[in-house]
Amino acid sequence: MSNGAGLFIDLLIIGILIFGIRLFRTPGGARHGNLAAALALVLAVSVTLMRHGLVQAEVVLMAALVGSFAGWFVAMRVTMIQIPAMVAFQHGAGGVAAFLVALVELMRISADAAAVGRISGIIGLVIGAGTFSGSMIAGGKLAKKLSQTPVVLPRHNLVLLGTAAAAVALGGVAFGAADPAVRIALFIVLIFVSILLGIFFSMRIGGADMPVLISFLNATAGLAAAFCGVIIQNKLLIACGATVAASGSILTHVMCRAMNRSLLKVFVGLKPAAKTSAGAVPEPSSHFFQGAPREAVSEEDPSNDDDPSVRAVSALKDAGRVIVIPGYGMALAQAQFKVLELMNLLEEAGKTVKFAIHPVAGRMPGHMNVLLAEADIPYDKLFEMDEINGEFPDTDVAMV
Repeated sequence: MSNGAGLFIDLLIIGILIFGIRLFRTPGGARHGNLAAALALVLAVSVTLMRHGLVQAEVVLMAALVGSFAGWFVAMRVTMIQIPAMVAFQHGAGGVAAFLVALVELMRISADAAAVGRISGIIGLVIGAGTFSGSMIAGGKLAKKLSQTPVVLPRHNLVLLGTAAAAVALGGVAFGAADPAVRIALFIVLIFVSILLGIFFSMRIGGADMPVLISFLNATAGLAAAFCGVIIQNKLLIACGATVAASGSILTHVMCRAMNRSLLKVFVGLKPAAKTSAGAVPEPSSHFFQGAPREAVSEEDPSNDDDPSVRAVSALKDAGRVIVIPGYGMALAQAQFKVLELMNLLEEAGKTVKFAIHPVAGRMPGHMNVLLAEADIPYDKLFEMDEINGEFPDTDVAMV
């Protein structure tokens, strides 16, 4: 196959992947987007195997069957409320794949190989191992196997900085080592140090900041894959990994901006996020629901009820425009179908209902979108924060 034909095939596969990502913008399109992205990855793996002469039908078929069955088995058992933990696990799997590929290539090539490839392999090894352990901590917290509260060690930032410095030093020594046995030993130690780095990095992130951590780990998994692509000289892997890294980085920045916090404050900041973030459900109070002003009544009047739920019903009856702001409470209660029923009742009464989606509501990026899509709430009723903020002054009721 000529270089021109190979480049054309690579660009075609990358185009299919990007087209699949583009389809994720709507619930209906997301199903087709998943299929398109899966097709692109299958084509990429097939092309890579053919180019390197690694096609052994029995091995490839067995690996495909095992992977397909494992994916199907896990997907069928996972409920919607477990999706955030599943996403974290998938990022960890990407990290494992990246650092294993990097390790094998680093052990295979000689100390005289191109410096760019060896440096990329070492970076992919560190980022991949750190992504794996960080994702396992995030998944454990999201699955409630670990405490969701931040765990901060004494002088945590110094511990984090020291571990990162140790990883850099070990990588530098391994890069310059000529003895293969010494290099292999250093790479194994580097993996353990990188795993510790991921643990120290993720353990201090609380539940309210988990969407930021998930999107950041998505970016690091893509970055590790891109560096692996450099060491194995695979343009497809470089492009796909860079695409994932870029999208994850942009999403992380968007969510930090929505929280009015910098990335440094979230990951190495002075304090954890407040519990009353967008993903939390406020405690009801006598001033939580605001409807039309009520006439003063005597204390003996049985209609003088300060029950927030009664006031909520009254406010919704009097409202013409309603904005629903879903949060983590809806996810925990799996109340998205009840929200759909309420929306239908309000619209039958002639009221306008919209949904305001905060970027960090829930426990993963897009958590609320997924839940509302499961309930078949029309996607054109969902609005991002910047789109709908200007409508609140003209809204009668905002339901959190």
